[in-house]
Amino acid sequence: MSDSGRKKPPLVAENRYGKASAPKRKVSAKPKPKPKPKAKPKAAPKKAVAKRKPAKKTSRNPIVAFVIGVWRWFWRLVWAFTWRSAMIFGLFLAIAVGYFYSTLPDVEELLDGRAHGSVTMLDSGGDVFAWRGDQFGGIVTADSVSPDLKNAVVATEDKRFYSHFGVSPRGVASAVRINLSEGRGPLSGHGGSTITQQTAKLLCLGVEFNTKDWKSEAEYVRDCRRGSLWRKVKEAVYSIAMETKYTKDQILSIYLNRAYMGGGAYGAEAAAQRYFGKHAAVVNAAEGAMLAGLLTAPSSLAPTSNLGRSQDRAATVLRLMNEQGYLTDKETVYWQENPAQLSQAAEAKAGGYFADWVMASGPEFFTRNTTEDVVIRTTLDPRVQRALEEGMQFVFENKVREGSKAQAAIVVMSADGAVRGMLGGRDTKVSGGFNRATQAKRQTGSAFKPFVYGTALELGYSWDDTVDDAPYCMNIPGSGEWCPRNYTNKYYGTVTLTDALKRSLNVPAVKVSEAVGRDNVRTVASDFGIDNALAPGPALALGASESTLLEMTGAYAGILNGGSSVTPYGLVELRLQGEDEALMGTGGGIGERVISEVAARELIYMMEKVVSEGTGMRARLDGWQVAGKTGTTQAARDAWFIGFTSEYVAGVWMGYDDNTPLTGVTGSGLPAEIWHEAMKRVHEGVDPVPLPAFVPKPKKPSPKPTKKRGNKLDDAINGILRDIFGGN
Repeated sequence: MSDSGRKKPPLVAENRYGKASAPKRKVSAKPKPKPKPKAKPKAAPKKAVAKRKPAKKTSRNPIVAFVIGVWRWFWRLVWAFTWRSAMIFGLFLAIAVGYFYSTLPDVEELLDGRAHGSVTMLDSGGDVFAWRGDQFGGIVTADSVSPDLKNAVVATEDKRFYSHFGVSPRGVASAVRINLSEGRGPLSGHGGSTITQQTAKLLCLGVEFNTKDWKSEAEYVRDCRRGSLWRKVKEAVYSIAMETKYTKDQILSIYLNRAYMGGGAYGAEAAAQRYFGKHAAVVNAAEGAMLAGLLTAPSSLAPTSNLGRSQDRAATVLRLMNEQGYLTDKETVYWQENPAQLSQAAEAKAGGYFADWVMASGPEFFTRNTTEDVVIRTTLDPRVQRALEEGMQFVFENKVREGSKAQAAIVVMSADGAVRGMLGGRDTKVSGGFNRATQAKRQTGSAFKPFVYGTALELGYSWDDTVDDAPYCMNIPGSGEWCPRNYTNKYYGTVTLTDALKRSLNVPAVKVSEAVGRDNVRTVASDFGIDNALAPGPALALGASESTLLEMTGAYAGILNGGSSVTPYGLVELRLQGEDEALMGTGGGIGERVISEVAARELIYMMEKVVSEGTGMRARLDGWQVAGKTGTTQAARDAWFIGFTSEYVAGVWMGYDDNTPLTGVTGSGLPAEIWHEAMKRVHEGVDPVPLPAFVPKPKKPSPKPTKKRGNKLDDAINGILRDIFGGN
């Protein structure tokens, strides 16, 4: 069968290489051994098939292609914006950090940031009993403080302190989460601040106080403590600058020196001295935990405010120290069972009323507004002070009705006016409160009568001169008739001056005052230290004038010392801390003579009879001679007892702050009992010494004429003339 005329199918080679190449391959005897061209046909199908199918599918679905394109475009845009913004933010951050870095001073300049100085007060034995002002015990470093204190601060305030760069994102996130979970704003409440940020806040971000920008320092502090978002941003930048400028331990050192820790103490050293009476370098774990616990709320957690609450907070800090590996389980249990205790000075509430009085009586530029650290040595006797507190407490717990709001005050001093103890109210531990011993001006009542009789003795009267105790009236211009009466509404006829005083009879006191002259009585009382305006009328003799307990006690001290005036004082010496030379010395003591020593001794004799036989019998002390005088004002609004032994003078006042009359209380009652209980403790262990000797003079047959008390210089000149020319 012939296949001529039938078209032959194309050869594979023709399809592969084209018709022009086919004859060449037939002519060739042997094909060229080239592996690559053989492999090439295999690659071509792969390349043709190679994953172009998805592209074909995408092209077949324009909606999907559009969405993917938009998505890719959006993320390219976000990425471009992000890295450019990051570059700009980083640039501005670097500029801001660089600026704050350039303003940061050497670390030594930041360790003491107080605006005011401190006052440290020493008692008569040289021991610290009180602090005032911004106390700064001295510079400490993170290396010099106790390791327990350092670890407690880090564990409590910033456990990642040594690993972050000044700001802790984890801490901030945790704080925001807690705030939101507690229903507050993200920046309200917990702040997540690091120790570095807290230090930046203490430094007020480098802004110093000045009177041009702030009306007061309090306003400046409030501005520094603001928590706005912009303030937080600046705080973070400043913190990073600090981390760049200072080491971690330097930052911690600034914090340990500037942080307020309650009780007027700034810094760890001041707080350790204030609460424990020791250096910050030697505090134990319990004490360190208590100090670290104060940083959260220094005023409310201060152990002097509430020791139990402070110990509870310290127990929590000890647990945190244990969780972070600073304490073993055994150590944690031990210190939680043996919490920190206050030193004796701290228990005394920083000196109470006495320290307040010393601060108020000293020079303002070295006490209330001092810019220096000052040390004041005082007259305070801690043994006497404890005796007053115990005596006051005993009477109010055992002899005053429960719920009574009546107040009392006590002052004890030596005959030269050196105040040894003081209570300005029933709350014996208070500081900064109203001091009824020095600030309350109250009518003195019969406690004023010794100055009437002292004037008479000075002008020639004798202890056994007589006066008629009978109804007596006077016409007072502008007021009409005035008739003084005795407290008992009885009259006792002819009585000696001693009997009149010991029974506290009113009519004889007025008669003697009128006889010797009110002006003379006022002069004697004023010279003895009663500086307030004295009543002009005849009621002067009955204590119608007002005075403070401190003044009255000081006036009685003048009687004890033989008739010389006394200025009560508590400050013995004032010097700057670290210096040996005193800037000032005692500002009080014995002054000029007021009445003669003979007159003073007679008056002491008369006043001793008040206690041994008269209205002051409840004040008697076993083995001791006591002289004194009771006093009760109209309607019993004030009750007094002021008296002395040969060693001490003490005054007691009792009453209500709002002048409510006392119920069933007179000077011979509770005030005399408070005096007795306090002075009984004051004299424990002291050998009795009699009062200054006095031998009563025999009564002179003729009455002494009334003498006007004149000028001291005139009296001296007249005395010299009498000696020269004779005469009376």
